[in-house]
Amino acid sequence: MTGGSFSRVGVVGLGTMGAGIAEVLARGGLAVVGIEVNRDALERGRGHLEGSTGRAVKRGRLTEDAQREILGRITLSTDFADLGDCDLVIEAVPERLDLKRKVFAELDRVCRDDAVLATNTSSLSVTGIAATTGRPTKIVGVHFFNPAPVMRLVEIIGTVLTEPEAVTRVAELVKGLGKTPVTIGDRAGFVANRLLFGYLNQAAAMLESGHATRDDIDTAMKTGAGLPMGPFTLMDLIGLDTCVEVLDAIYAESRDRRHAASPLLRELVTAGLLGRKTGRGFYTYDQSGDAEKETAGAPPVVGIVGVGPLADAIAALCDRAGGEVRDSAAGLAGCDLIVEAAEDTEAARALLSAAVQAAKPGTVIAVTSVDGAVIGQAMATGRPADVVGLHLPDPAGALAEIAATVATAPDVADRAADLIGRLGLAVVRCRDRAGFVVDALRFPYLNDAAAMLGAGYADADSIDAAMTLGCGYPTGPIADLDRLGLDRAVTVLRALHAETREPALAPAPLLVEHVTAGKPLR
Repeated sequence: MTGGSFSRVGVVGLGTMGAGIAEVLARGGLAVVGIEVNRDALERGRGHLEGSTGRAVKRGRLTEDAQREILGRITLSTDFADLGDCDLVIEAVPERLDLKRKVFAELDRVCRDDAVLATNTSSLSVTGIAATTGRPTKIVGVHFFNPAPVMRLVEIIGTVLTEPEAVTRVAELVKGLGKTPVTIGDRAGFVANRLLFGYLNQAAAMLESGHATRDDIDTAMKTGAGLPMGPFTLMDLIGLDTCVEVLDAIYAESRDRRHAASPLLRELVTAGLLGRKTGRGFYTYDQSGDAEKETAGAPPVVGIVGVGPLADAIAALCDRAGGEVRDSAAGLAGCDLIVEAAEDTEAARALLSAAVQAAKPGTVIAVTSVDGAVIGQAMATGRPADVVGLHLPDPAGALAEIAATVATAPDVADRAADLIGRLGLAVVRCRDRAGFVVDALRFPYLNDAAAMLGAGYADADSIDAAMTLGCGYPTGPIADLDRLGLDRAVTVLRALHAETREPALAPAPLLVEHVTAGKPLR
């Protein structure tokens, strides 16, 4: 590893993030000066450094000699004057603009004229920080992700005032440290947080509206969307106060209502329920989790109405579970569950009408609406109390979403969940709304990424890297759009927009253009 044109780097603020950055720099062979406001804070910073490297030794990722070498490269001080010989100084103090500006005023005073100064802000305007210094051309944003020694992504932010050479030098340093730099412009939230927090906030609003439960939303996004953790588990890990701070910064710029922190989030923060660090947020952490529920009972007799990939996928599920599948009018009379899986809406209604006439009383009827408009199909059957919506976000996946309408009988929704669970699927429940749970959260996030790409803010590789390396997503949003299908994305987004009239939910022009041309985004 190498520091390129930087050999001595300062870090101001040795909390978890600042100490992590100092460790990364020292691991790269650089001399590091760590600054804190007082002796107590300095000792806490020393504890962070020794604790992090000590854990690496215990796990066999560092030798004791290597730990001593890393810690030996870091000089700790409470005197800003010790930063005078640094080529680069990275500010990592709490996310408050007034505090950061105070730090940069002091750096202006003690640092060499040719030193580059960087802020590790995750949401504040780098331009707003740079404009109050005496060297705006030397100010760069350098956003590490927590934990810095582990996470590979670093967002490098240049402002309209920053000289290109400063951005290039910092990007080269980051690459030399074994990280992946993504160079972007100064926009609130940058790439990763801009995309991530809109999704997290929407999940909080979904819970607050009663659309689905906390556990069902978390399960849906883990099992149905393949994310490493659900949105409420993630917000508790980040800290709900931090979530609100980031959302406030993004909303101040975007004025998009989806970035206005949900009242539920603010209420929890006001109550001091900040997530894991306080023992309670969306979840409570001093108790063990609920035991997994076991699905009991024999596989159901399932009638499938319609043909196509979805019908084939449901038949395959039944086959794997050992259930019986019927697809003729005569056979439907003895079914526990009838699933409409037609690809055409008008054809679906005609097929449902015939199926309902053949079904015995008490049969659960599931319609596989893409846009969530289950109630219309339910009323057309003449037996709306027996009808639920059924959505498989990935027909080959392990999740089924069940939507109950206002006309669905409560016991029917329960029986539908039981019957579909017997097919070996994890079942989540929600109200009859466009997108159910997974698509209602996933496609607005993907749409934001497409809009970002269409605006030229970042290229496809940078956007995908931000989410895979910075947030631990299995695939990036641009790759996800091509995988899921741009036409499907546009269909769901149009349904969401028609239902909510939220301007940001209208499909991004780039998506519509590519669907019209029949071309993927890459």
